[in-house]
Amino acid sequence: MEQEKEFKKDKVFSVADIVKRAKLEKDFRTDAQLAEFLGISRSTLCNWISRNSIDFPLMLGKLKDIDYNWLLTGKGTPHPTPRYCDSELAPGQVELLHNSRCPDRMDNRSVPLYDITAAANLKTLMDKGPQYLLGKINIPNVPACDGAVYISGDSMYPILKSGDIVGFKYIHDLRDIIYGEMYLVAFNLGGEDYLAVKYVNRSDQEDCIRLVSYNEHHSPMDVRLADITGMAIVKFSIRRHTML
Repeated sequence: MEQEKEFKKDKVFSVADIVKRAKLEKDFRTDAQLAEFLGISRSTLCNWISRNSIDFPLMLGKLKDIDYNWLLTGKGTPHPTPRYCDSELAPGQVELLHNSRCPDRMDNRSVPLYDITAAANLKTLMDKGPQYLLGKINIPNVPACDGAVYISGDSMYPILKSGDIVGFKYIHDLRDIIYGEMYLVAFNLGGEDYLAVKYVNRSDQEDCIRLVSYNEHHSPMDVRLADITGMAIVKFSIRRHTML
């Protein structure tokens, strides 16, 4: 029971807020109107809110025209102007996932795309990046980045899914972490190297950070700062809807 309470406390989303934004987008005044639109009972919707658990495929399937980042986190706008990457290496729609505190110049940037599987870990990529270069992708109107990589796994679904590309900027001093943002985090546990894409929150444990997934099936985990071998803040993502 205590683990369940801790898990809910560390959720990075609020179903109550998601419901409010969904009603705002559809111009619904009551929960009953939203429930009817979703094809569920009002009691089911109330259970979602009280348990802070939601049927993501149903909600997102019914609200296809809304920016998912705004709907789920409140960041950005409901209908942002889409940006596209036309590179043969990574064609697809670009979504900004982090805006810098100090805005840098926005123009058509060339971002190096690396093979993280060949590099094995983020530290190796930081030290010997050029030898793992797959090519460069030109993306309009994105913040300055150190590179981009393909990701795997479903821990950040539905914001990110396996096969998406994320652009990143290295963090050279762990004191510069912006808590609540999404990061690539490389760390070592039991002699094994891991690379995760997670939200980074403060930890209750001393000299640790807490890595939090968006997918509710992945529990939060605390990682010692001493075990972290590299970090990079995620700046944007590219979703490839087709591999052709």
